[in-house]
Amino acid sequence: MTNLCSDHLEASKSFYTSLFDLSVNFDSDWFVQLQDKKTGLELGLILRTSEIVPPDDQKSPQGCYLTFVVDDVEPYFQKAQQENFTVLQAPHDTFYGQRRLFLRDPDGTLVDVSAPIPNFQFQ
Repeated sequence: MTNLCSDHLEASKSFYTSLFDLSVNFDSDWFVQLQDKKTGLELGLILRTSEIVPPDDQKSPQGCYLTFVVDDVEPYFQKAQQENFTVLQAPHDTFYGQRRLFLRDPDGTLVDVSAPIPNFQFQ
């Protein structure tokens, strides 16, 4: 399970549940537990100012990002646009064989949505 510190639990919950179709397993005013319905992988959203989060770590995210590997990036791009989520970089092909989309979640976390390019041959 990965936990993200959040100042905007409801907005972040909406971002991850609507974009990635994660289900809500636990929902409170300080913590939300989300789960992928297919893989069972979990994502936690915890109120940044919770006593559980050490004071030195109650800062905005930087130096890391979440990657969601999907079959096709385009539906996620369309959904992000429909929901007015922050798109940092529209889908584009990378030199290493991924089609990639960069988003920013409501708390500032960089979110990478990537799909392998079919039949890609690295050169």
